[in-house]
Amino acid sequence: MTPHSDAPWWTSAVVYQVYPRSFADSDGDGIGDLAGIASRLDHLRRLGVDVVWLSPVYLSPHADNGYDIADYQAIDPVFGTLEDFDRLLAQVHERGMKLVMDLVVNHTSDEHPWFAQSRSSRDNPKRDWYWWRPPREGFEPGAPGAEPTNWESLFSGPAWTLDEATGEYYLHLFDRKQPDLNWENPEVRRAVHAMMRWWLDRGVDGFRMDVINFISKDPALPDGVTTGTGALGDGFPHFCTGPRVHEFLQEMHREVFAGREGQFLTVGEMPGVTWEDARLFTDPARREVDMVFQFEHVSLDHGPGGKFDPRPLDLRDLKASLGRWQTALAKTGWNSLYWNNHDQPRVVSRFGDDGRWWRESATALATVLHLHRGTPYVYQGEEIGMTNAPFAGLADLRDVESLNHYHRSVAEGRSPEDVLRGLRAMGRDNARTPMQWDDTPNAGFTSGTPWIAVNPNHTWLNAAAQYDDPRSVFRHYQRLIRLRHTKPVVALGEFRMLLADDPQVYAYERALDGTRLLVVANLGGTGRTVEVAPEWSAAEVVLSNTEPGKVHEGQLALSPWAALVLELTTSA
Repeated sequence: MTPHSDAPWWTSAVVYQVYPRSFADSDGDGIGDLAGIASRLDHLRRLGVDVVWLSPVYLSPHADNGYDIADYQAIDPVFGTLEDFDRLLAQVHERGMKLVMDLVVNHTSDEHPWFAQSRSSRDNPKRDWYWWRPPREGFEPGAPGAEPTNWESLFSGPAWTLDEATGEYYLHLFDRKQPDLNWENPEVRRAVHAMMRWWLDRGVDGFRMDVINFISKDPALPDGVTTGTGALGDGFPHFCTGPRVHEFLQEMHREVFAGREGQFLTVGEMPGVTWEDARLFTDPARREVDMVFQFEHVSLDHGPGGKFDPRPLDLRDLKASLGRWQTALAKTGWNSLYWNNHDQPRVVSRFGDDGRWWRESATALATVLHLHRGTPYVYQGEEIGMTNAPFAGLADLRDVESLNHYHRSVAEGRSPEDVLRGLRAMGRDNARTPMQWDDTPNAGFTSGTPWIAVNPNHTWLNAAAQYDDPRSVFRHYQRLIRLRHTKPVVALGEFRMLLADDPQVYAYERALDGTRLLVVANLGGTGRTVEVAPEWSAAEVVLSNTEPGKVHEGQLALSPWAALVLELTTSA
């Protein structure tokens, strides 16, 4: 026991996200499944993670790869059965890990029985479970501009689709097959709470809550501001962190987690959330969620045309962003730490150098992230340094967001190659190519034809090649995770950013009860020398991704993409 044993368990935990379609296929159909995940759990135990977050495995038509749910209490046959899930859950627990489910309750699939009833007639008892509106006044249903508001879907095109049977439109912030639930209706909230309790009673250890800050909309549904010449407007201010979202989350906590506090992990994915909002969401006294996923730092390289128009990252912007969140949530609330997930391109290709300095940049970026204050999330393949994929053309892509963006952009006159260039850099399919287990055909992912092509670099970039290599990306992640488990200063220490204006070096200090850590990383392809306090010349090197340098007369020489962690301990 440490003096900090009263801290929540998740402050010293590391979470690993599994994207089931792409993790491991047990039956040769080319799609990952629950039995495949179970067969690879020892990889996660070897890595040392504490929690497995499972992206959706519910019954779904897969318009958005499972984030369109047709039955919250059924497993999709493509992944297995409920019995397979129970076996997986038991095996996760046997290995001392927890399992967190993906909770997608801003919307359902249009094939969910709730929506089937809702759209069956205007007077169906479940009509008000979704957002229905008549055409705009003066317009015939289906006419151009007849949508109730001018909101643009986050997956391109109008956010409203006409249901011809009833003559009204339903709201979908994402794909048309993902209608939004109406959380203003208490019956909707009660149904969601009952479903959550069912999973907790089954033994799951918490929820990652998909776009949970979208569940409260401005009930007036006002038009959004239009930009350029397009008729579609930005509805984001009217559905992001809406007027009742805190009320809804506090109610969820009372109805689902009351009496079970401390056992579970809850993290809310919240696009557009500010640190001021996050401090409210994660304040333990308010009983909402344990932590949030914010998007500020992964938006810094978006160009004038949005995410598919990337620009080079300015490291000073990244330090300002992450440093601001560290400071804002230092006394109240908690950070989640991530580079990658199923919606983001691979960080070593995005912010690192996936060529000459592949290993060094993958491990440097990992070091910088994991030693911040917060709970780190590792996305499958990140721990071996998986890279973006070399998509040759549109036929290689699978993601609905990317396909919609391509067709719309080309229709508007953009060059197909320019559009593909943005998709190759930032498209979500980069995160969804199969996990690279070994150098055999299809990387050990499947004995069949994979649903999306394996990255050809799996012949050298794979887990099997890294397990016994002390310099590998995998072994570096093991060491980072061990530091969080063994040194309370990593989990709970104070944070102080250093060299805030340096465009290449990321440096900060952590401090707790007489223990100090200095984290210094050269995030560039040229060597650098930085000034540090002379006292660090007596420090112990606790982690390095290259041959560790020494502090000499207040100077520390760093080779390209070198990352170093030094420790000083003072007597009480």
